[in-house]
Amino acid sequence: MTDRTPDLLDITLAALDELKARNVSSIDVRKLTSIADNMVIATGTSSRHVKALADNVVEQAKASGFPPVGVEGQQNAEWILVDLGDVIVHVMLPATREFYDLERLWRDPHQHPDRGTADNGGKERDA
Repeated sequence: MTDRTPDLLDITLAALDELKARNVSSIDVRKLTSIADNMVIATGTSSRHVKALADNVVEQAKASGFPPVGVEGQQNAEWILVDLGDVIVHVMLPATREFYDLERLWRDPHQHPDRGTADNGGKERDA
């Protein structure tokens, strides 16, 4: 990116904020995977809201010169994934987000020792 290129993460967060996404979190995954630099997870209040949020992310990214690599899940709109290359966006209904708990899955195990490890079969340890 050049100094004049808008930051894709900022564009994504602004697009979600514009349509009142809930519980937006951004995770720096550069040390955990090579597929993206950041993962953004947001909640919509209904299937219609989830779709509108994802559509707005796509529109704002395209308008700023970042066409999406792919978009998945638009039919059901329980969980829509927008792949913007360096930023992966997950927009979900509350129950879907709670069930999959992506934040827990993508934590850095060195920062969060409560994450399961191969030593215990990947299961969470009792606190």
